[in-house]
Amino acid sequence: MFQVIVCIKSVVTAAPKGVARRTPENSRLNPFDRPALEAALQLKSATQGNVTAVSMGPRVSSETLTEALAMGVDRAVLVSDPALQESDTLVTARVLAAAVKVLGPYDLLMFGTRTADSDTGQVGPQTASLMDIPFLSRVTQIDPEGENWTIERRMDDWTETWRVALPMAMTIDPRAYPPRPVSLVGVSQAFDQPLIETLTLKDIHLSEDVVGLSGSPTRVARLEKVKQDRNCTMLTGDPQTQAAALMDHLTQAGIL
Repeated sequence: MFQVIVCIKSVVTAAPKGVARRTPENSRLNPFDRPALEAALQLKSATQGNVTAVSMGPRVSSETLTEALAMGVDRAVLVSDPALQESDTLVTARVLAAAVKVLGPYDLLMFGTRTADSDTGQVGPQTASLMDIPFLSRVTQIDPEGENWTIERRMDDWTETWRVALPMAMTIDPRAYPPRPVSLVGVSQAFDQPLIETLTLKDIHLSEDVVGLSGSPTRVARLEKVKQDRNCTMLTGDPQTQAAALMDHLTQAGIL
C-alpha cells in the first residue's frame, strides 16, 4: 500500500515577550501544513494509500494531530521528550528523519513550505538531506503514475516539470492545494478515538546530546513584535487632482 508521511507543526500564534512557549491558548496547526495534508489526502484517494501525520513538540502538539485526524489522516504520531526543548531546525530535521525510519516503509514525505512562527523553510530540505532522498520544493501538482512520478513545482514566474523516483520528499506550494474544511463527523471521530501515538528519544534511537540546545548549532534568543509607525494621508478630489497631489507628495518626500 502506498504510504505518505506528512510532517506538521504546532506553531505559536502569540509571543508578547521573550522566548515563545506553546500553550493550548497560543498554539495552532501551522497554516502552511494544511495544504500538505490536503495533497496527501488527495493522493490517498487516488492511490488507495495511507497517510500518517507526524509532529515533534510538547504534549500540546497533540491538538494539531487531532485536527489532522479529523481531516482524514489514518495515523498520528507525536515525538515528544523533555530533552527536545529549544531544538533548532537542524535538530528538528534530525528527529523527524529518525522518527520516519522507525515508522516503517514510506513512499512520500511531505512538508509545508514554511512555518508561520519561525518562517525558515529549512526543515523539509534538511530532513531530505539527512535521509539522502530526492527533494523538491513548492510542489503544485503530483502525477502518481508509474515508478517515476511526474512532479510540477512553481519557481517565481516559471513552472518546472520533474520526473522523480520514490521515495522522495517535497514541500507543497500553499496555493496549490486549498485545504478541505474539517467536518463535524471528522471531529467527532478524532475525539471519540484519540489514536495519537507518542515516541520518545529512546524510541527513535537518538541520545540527548544530539538534540535540544546541546545539539543545535543555532538558537532563538527571543521573539518580539516589530513596531511600525505609519501615517496615512487621504487624497480628495477628482482622479486628476488626486494624481497631482500624490506626485507632489512623493516629490517632497524625495521618492521621485
